[in-house]
Amino acid sequence: MDSSIQERLNEFIRRKGLRRTGQRETIVKAVFSKDEHFTADELFDRARKLDSETSRATVYRTLSLLVEADLLREIDLGENQTTYDPNFLEKPSHNHLVCIDCGRVVEFEDSHLDLLNDCVTRRLGFKPIRQTIKIEANCEQLRLKGRCPNLIATRLTGKRLRKKR
Repeated sequence: MDSSIQERLNEFIRRKGLRRTGQRETIVKAVFSKDEHFTADELFDRARKLDSETSRATVYRTLSLLVEADLLREIDLGENQTTYDPNFLEKPSHNHLVCIDCGRVVEFEDSHLDLLNDCVTRRLGFKPIRQTIKIEANCEQLRLKGRCPNLIATRLTGKRLRKKR
């Protein structure tokens, strides 16, 4: 984990008058051990591998704390499904493509979007700080080939899929 993240978290915890706990440290380590999106359940599984005493309630409280501290971004996928993104700090222009068939989340960057964002915000009298775009789309593999490995993997892991609209 990057030392600046730990410093920011420590400062935030100090300001809030909270304690540093072993479970919280384990969860934070699990959050920033990979540079990929995850759900609360996936984080719980990761944290339990590091410390079998980690509780689900502490995972949810720590997630809220990290989001409030602006160290973690919460992405609403709809249908009461949320994923968390630990790697937006390096990329303030942060966009996601969400497959409504298999639930896969793909990050993308596009300089054209950055330019458009800059033009629109300045024209309206604002200074852009960050942007987030979520595009929902259908899975091309499923449409073209009739099967999608991501959909199969999602079903095998027992994740709940979104309802099609």
